[in-house]
Amino acid sequence: MKIEHYISQLLYRYQCVTIPSFGAFLTEVQSAQLHESSHTFFPPKKVVFFNSNIKNNDGLLANHIAQMEKIPFEVAVSNILNEVAVWKNNLQIYGGISLHNIGELFFNSENNLVFTPTNQLNYLPQSFGLTSYVSPAVKREVYKQEVEALEEKAPITLTPEKRNAPAVLRYAAMFVLGAGLMTTGGFLGNDYYQKRIQEETLLVETKVQKQVNQKIQEATFFIENPLPNVTLTLGEDAKSSSKVYHLVAGVYQKEFYADKLFAELEQLGYQPKRLAPNKFGFFPVLYSSHSSLIEANNALQKIQQSHNPEAWLMIKEF
Repeated sequence: MKIEHYISQLLYRYQCVTIPSFGAFLTEVQSAQLHESSHTFFPPKKVVFFNSNIKNNDGLLANHIAQMEKIPFEVAVSNILNEVAVWKNNLQIYGGISLHNIGELFFNSENNLVFTPTNQLNYLPQSFGLTSYVSPAVKREVYKQEVEALEEKAPITLTPEKRNAPAVLRYAAMFVLGAGLMTTGGFLGNDYYQKRIQEETLLVETKVQKQVNQKIQEATFFIENPLPNVTLTLGEDAKSSSKVYHLVAGVYQKEFYADKLFAELEQLGYQPKRLAPNKFGFFPVLYSSHSSLIEANNALQKIQQSHNPEAWLMIKEF
């Protein structure tokens, strides 16, 4: 039986999926990320880890397989152990195994078991339909320098006024103007000339300013291919302060043995906890509960070294 398919299904709903006598796959929510070097946006996701120290059967995987395959619970446990035996054999022979939609397990140069999760699947339901997105670099067109250059180099052109009057009349006008200059000592002609220069200068300045204003209106600041509005729903906060990491000392079918272990842990100086029977009717006894996965793993290692090598971590919110 290929059980990785059922493990993958449970990783969508649970933070810890234990494979008896082999290890456990743990998940942790990672927020949305932006890689500035590649301009790539990544949605929130569940990151999968592997812990080879958690091997006790919590019944989650076996019960799920029993329901899906419609087989007894004991048969499901037996099938899981057979598949685990195949995994261990392949690890010894080939040095690694590949689990579909989960990742790869292999031995490194120091003979330690290393897990590399797959990046083809996102186990966070809130990110369904969201994929990575590559945004092109934002380009901004600035026309300030062009406008300044235009103002400095704008040509001033004097366009001669076209006249339709006959040449005879033009010569007559010139004769009259010359006569006037002679009779008035040149004052009248000089005033007319100065007025004409002012009119031409004002006309040219108006035309140049009109051209400059037109260029400024055409110069716009824009962003090529603007990004669409994206709303990311991150779901529950991954850094919850509730204590969901529990160090399990033992799980018993009879309450008498659970009480006995509870009293023994109190005498040893621990602060144990008793939980209500689970859905299988077993009575769990806890060493302690923690809000941080790192804190829980540190405490678990100390307990396994000093008191109980079979202690294990349970991740559950009560």
